[in-house]
Amino acid sequence: MKKIKILAFYQFTSFDRTRVLQTSLQEICNEREIYGSILIASEGINGTVAGIGSGIDSLLVYIKSLPGCEMVEHKFSFTTSMPFKKMRVRLKKEIVTMGQPEVRPSELAGNYVEAKDWNDFIAREDVIVIDTRNDYEVSIGTFPGSINPKTKKFRDFPAWWKKNSERFKNKKIAMFCTGGIRCEKSTNFVLQKQRKEVYHLKGGILRYLETVKRSE
Repeated sequence: MKKIKILAFYQFTSFDRTRVLQTSLQEICNEREIYGSILIASEGINGTVAGIGSGIDSLLVYIKSLPGCEMVEHKFSFTTSMPFKKMRVRLKKEIVTMGQPEVRPSELAGNYVEAKDWNDFIAREDVIVIDTRNDYEVSIGTFPGSINPKTKKFRDFPAWWKKNSERFKNKKIAMFCTGGIRCEKSTNFVLQKQRKEVYHLKGGILRYLETVKRSE
């Protein structure tokens, strides 16, 4: 039985010809029998796809050739059966919905904190930790002491910040999410609100779990 390779990726960058890119990606995936979903917007690309290793590798090479995608954030995993039935490349207004047109992570995002340094960083007294995931995700598990905005969806975060930002004056803001993509937007949003010391967990919880031992 052939092992199936799963690729999850995202990159905030500026795309002009999104329909042309949509067609190209759909054709590449069809030719290589790759299945899953890719979202394209003027702000970037986000997707999770699966296929035979060589096909997935060639797709990643193509994605890295796109403007601003040389260092695309990506993660591999493996399974023995195909997790997707179709391949869809869709055009969207945002690759992760926040509903704030002025937010542009490709221009500026918070300072990255590597997974291996995260525990020490959030233990500092001058750091406030905010979980940017929704309330259901937080209920499954989070970092001790982190703040839960109790949002139902990511686009609720700006309203929560507006109501609560005064609580975090003179503090460093550290954010985290599942894979890193939501934090790119949330940190840009907070930086635009005149906060200077804004940080986020690089690669999100998924990278953290791969890097940090449970005992740490």
